[in-house]
Amino acid sequence: MALKYTHPLSFLIITMMISFVACYGNLEEDPLSLYVDDSPYIDDGGTFNNKDLIKQRTDVLSFDKVGGTSPSRKPISVNEYGAKGDGRTDDTQAFKKAWQAACSSRGAILLVPKKKYLLKPIRFSGPCKSRITIQISGTLVASDNPSDYNKDPAHWLRFDNIEKLSVNGGGTIDGNGNIWWQNSCKKNKKLPCKDAPTALTFYKCNNLNVEDLTVRDGQQIQLQFQDSKNVKASGLTVTAPEDSPNTDGIHVTNTRNIKISSSLIATGDDCISIVSGTKNLQATDITCGPGHGISIGSLGAGKSKEFVSGIVVNGAKLSGTTNGLRIKTWQGGSGSASNIKFQNIEMDNVTKPIIIDQNYCDQNEPCKKQESAVRVRNVLYQNIKGTSASDVAVEFDCAENYPCQGIVLQNIDLQSEGGEAAKASCNNVKLSYRGDVSPRCN
Repeated sequence: MALKYTHPLSFLIITMMISFVACYGNLEEDPLSLYVDDSPYIDDGGTFNNKDLIKQRTDVLSFDKVGGTSPSRKPISVNEYGAKGDGRTDDTQAFKKAWQAACSSRGAILLVPKKKYLLKPIRFSGPCKSRITIQISGTLVASDNPSDYNKDPAHWLRFDNIEKLSVNGGGTIDGNGNIWWQNSCKKNKKLPCKDAPTALTFYKCNNLNVEDLTVRDGQQIQLQFQDSKNVKASGLTVTAPEDSPNTDGIHVTNTRNIKISSSLIATGDDCISIVSGTKNLQATDITCGPGHGISIGSLGAGKSKEFVSGIVVNGAKLSGTTNGLRIKTWQGGSGSASNIKFQNIEMDNVTKPIIIDQNYCDQNEPCKKQESAVRVRNVLYQNIKGTSASDVAVEFDCAENYPCQGIVLQNIDLQSEGGEAAKASCNNVKLSYRGDVSPRCN
């Protein structure tokens, strides 16, 4: 059968189209990129068209498949390397040896059986030869001897520079933080303020999957994602006593493309804290409380320049928290918190359900007034209802020189816990309303 002749120009066009598709397929997508018009103040009470305010892709986050239980992957148990799992013997060296074996293998499943393992600070470092799954079925308990942390006072368990890591198994990470809380300056004003270790840190880990774990009683922050990309965290239970100081549940810093879902967080500080460099974060099906709510910031401390953008919190219940949905920035900083969406949130006895604070000051002495500020713009609050433990359910305390812009409230119904009408306090904010909104600013 004779081949048909193809004109050289047609062949060239087809070749260029194939090359373009191939190149475009390798471009990094920005799946949670948002666009919000900086429209002027409107208060018409009319119908809200979400497409006009925020255009968001439906393919929210895309991740490489991580982990798995392929028969070709070698199971490695920490017990094979000398771990006792009696809760008293220091098993740190056994875990290090087991990790080295897993990291140097061509694919491994690192097994932590249903025992209690006492560990000093330990760093699990990559890069590794292949993807690794860590199945934690038992309990990891932190040493409560502060001298064990002299070499690295900021971390207990730390995973560094690992690609395609999966951590799961239904087990428990126990920070054993009581000794740290007792010696906190927030518990005892006579003591100097010192940082305590973060219980579990993932640093420079890309294509990471963390699921089905309990993290409890961290010395300070419970779980931290730092300088990472393409992260899935789901099915987590993160707890610490309500009076434990600075025990943020999930702390996200300088991390891009992260999805946190189906998790319960009850701590002594922010349930989720989102700080500088974080872009494209989605939190869904979150139960929060007690704690300080879901916070963006603080940003701009020490006159720093910091950015957060593309944040979506969709589906959450907050109960008994000291704040609900909070954006907090220090005076004197710069940068921005922008393109943020809070939707479908239920509040139960929350002290400040909606708050933007550009005059945040977490120190004993009053903060001096500064000229510059981290800009806050393009924030949507949509379908939020429930009760406020304080009279003021909505508070926008924005900077005089850099007012909050593009703030939109749609379908808000917040009442005082006693059934009385709640109030709104608004300073230096350009906002608009859509649908039924209560309370409203004067």
